[in-house]
Amino acid sequence: MSEYQFNPPSSDEPIAFGQRAVNSELFRELFREGMGLVEETANYLDGAGRSDSRQLTRAASLAYSTESMRLTTRLMQIASWLLLQRAVSEGELSLAQANTEKNKVRLDSPAANTTGPMWDELPAALKALIERTARLNERVRHMDRAVYCAETVSANPANVIARNLDRLADAFGARRYDA
Repeated sequence: MSEYQFNPPSSDEPIAFGQRAVNSELFRELFREGMGLVEETANYLDGAGRSDSRQLTRAASLAYSTESMRLTTRLMQIASWLLLQRAVSEGELSLAQANTEKNKVRLDSPAANTTGPMWDELPAALKALIERTARLNERVRHMDRAVYCAETVSANPANVIARNLDRLADAFGARRYDA
């Protein structure tokens, strides 16, 4: 018998996708990767990054400072989101409480300018960290939308269905009659 079994819900309650998502192996892997990247970045910026930045031209040094600040800000936002979701997973917060708190987290920070002469002059290690963080940020944003949009839908599915029926009726110029 397979280790994965489908256990249908015992009631008419909608499945709490958000709660399941933050308890999944996918989330745990995302959490490990995110926290590992935070640590790796801190080690680089406090170590080899300092040496690398001293060898740059004045203009490239300014770009290094700007991009390293953006990088650390983006990573701290990601880490905040991940820690909130872990608190949900461990039962310290409800998904609704985390949703309220996550509104303080900015996952839509501007991406690094990865073209142009200043980008080309940045150390390869910093550029790699920036690119990895951007990919991680996109994965976190995707999971955030999946968790919290699914929860909004499951909170009141009748309203979502009615809204979609209304949109379809409007699109086709029809009137919708409720039975």
